[in-house]
Amino acid sequence: MLNHYYTIEQDGQFELEIKKSRFICHLKQVTTETDAQTFIQAVKKEHSKANHNCVAYLIGEQDEIQRAYDDGEPSGTAGVPMLEVLKKKQLKNVVVVVTRYFGGIKLGAGGLIRAYGKAVSQGLVEIGVVERRLHTQITVVVAYPASGKLENSLSEANYTIKDVLYSEVVSFVCLVDQEHLNAFQEEVIEWLNGQVSFKIGENVYCDKKM
Repeated sequence: MLNHYYTIEQDGQFELEIKKSRFICHLKQVTTETDAQTFIQAVKKEHSKANHNCVAYLIGEQDEIQRAYDDGEPSGTAGVPMLEVLKKKQLKNVVVVVTRYFGGIKLGAGGLIRAYGKAVSQGLVEIGVVERRLHTQITVVVAYPASGKLENSLSEANYTIKDVLYSEVVSFVCLVDQEHLNAFQEEVIEWLNGQVSFKIGENVYCDKKM
């Protein structure tokens, strides 16, 4: 698993008009090419009367799957510029479809390249980009008398407390950036003079808005 990567904050769409043509940018998170194609076909069905539904997507930890389709626009004027925006933003596991309803004014090759690139760039600004970082779920187990001090210290240090479990002891379930895991344990041990134990759990991704 990658320690971190960038992707869109949520699925969504953005529309702009350029010289009377409507450009509708549809963005979605996907993890497989099958998911991407399913989304593409759904957009094409919804906008079957559009002049073009151009496509780009990047999938895989190392961008193993990269595709760009012009859907009737002059070769290289739509899909590739859209893909280049995704790559420039270092996004992963994202598919974008830009639907164009022609407004009667031809844009020329350069104009099309700028228009499709702008649709995706502004769509990303509207929808939002996040950094997805790998965190480890770690449970900090303490006796009741130490629980108040631990909770305050965790909050002051801006660590994420996912849950607190009460039994014979108190268990704080925390999400810690994988790169800071050792430092986190050292901090907690220092706070509580060693009167603490840890249980390491699964790794999960957490999003931070850019």
